[in-house]
Amino acid sequence: MSQDPPEQLAEGTLISHLLELRDRLLRAFIAVLVVFVPLAFFANEVFTVVAQPLIAKLPEGSSLIATSVISPFMTPFKLAFFVALFIAMPFVLYQVWAFVAPGLYRREKRFALPLLVSSILLFYAGVVFAYYAVFPVMFEFFAGTTPQGVRMMTDINSYMDFVLTMFFCFGLAFEVPVVVVLLVMTGMMSVERLAAARGYVLIGIFVIAAILTPPDAISQTIMAVPMYLLYEGGLLMARLVNRLRRDDEAIADA
Repeated sequence: MSQDPPEQLAEGTLISHLLELRDRLLRAFIAVLVVFVPLAFFANEVFTVVAQPLIAKLPEGSSLIATSVISPFMTPFKLAFFVALFIAMPFVLYQVWAFVAPGLYRREKRFALPLLVSSILLFYAGVVFAYYAVFPVMFEFFAGTTPQGVRMMTDINSYMDFVLTMFFCFGLAFEVPVVVVLLVMTGMMSVERLAAARGYVLIGIFVIAAILTPPDAISQTIMAVPMYLLYEGGLLMARLVNRLRRDDEAIADA
């Protein structure tokens, strides 16, 4: 039987790679700028939407406050930039992929591209989960535990920092299936060993949730339970990837 010739990767000089990297970074920057410009005109409305989970749970007579002279302007403005970066992230990551892809073999591209797309979707899912499922419960708990004689009035800059941190933490927490698949694909761990370590993984997940979330059991549980379910989903994806790899090897041997 005839064998296909070995796949040849595209080669280039250091200067050509640097020029392409410059072009990719410039396109990514322009994409973020294009999204940011219209959001900057509606920065206050964007901040109101992001702050709505806390505003809805504040006691009557309380509100968000600005403790700095420039906070009413700079805080919504900075938040608009982060929202623009969040919206433009798929295009930014596509530029990264377009720069790296020529150095990958066809078989590597077959697995790398789905992992990249999955990581983007899972990160967005983590952010959405935090906004709609975690924040209402978390802020209601904080508002309900405010000591008597203390009025809950949060600074808008502190709130923005807290929200962005929680978005980032939950986005990373939802990357568990991708991490599991990468561990199996690189040969660092087998599916069987990962499945046998479920008990240790569950303890580790609760420890991570305790570090990433505020010090209350409700927030920790809300993060830990989805992380463990995603871990089980990652095991299923890893088994599927192993099956596809075995099929590829069988075809290559034939």
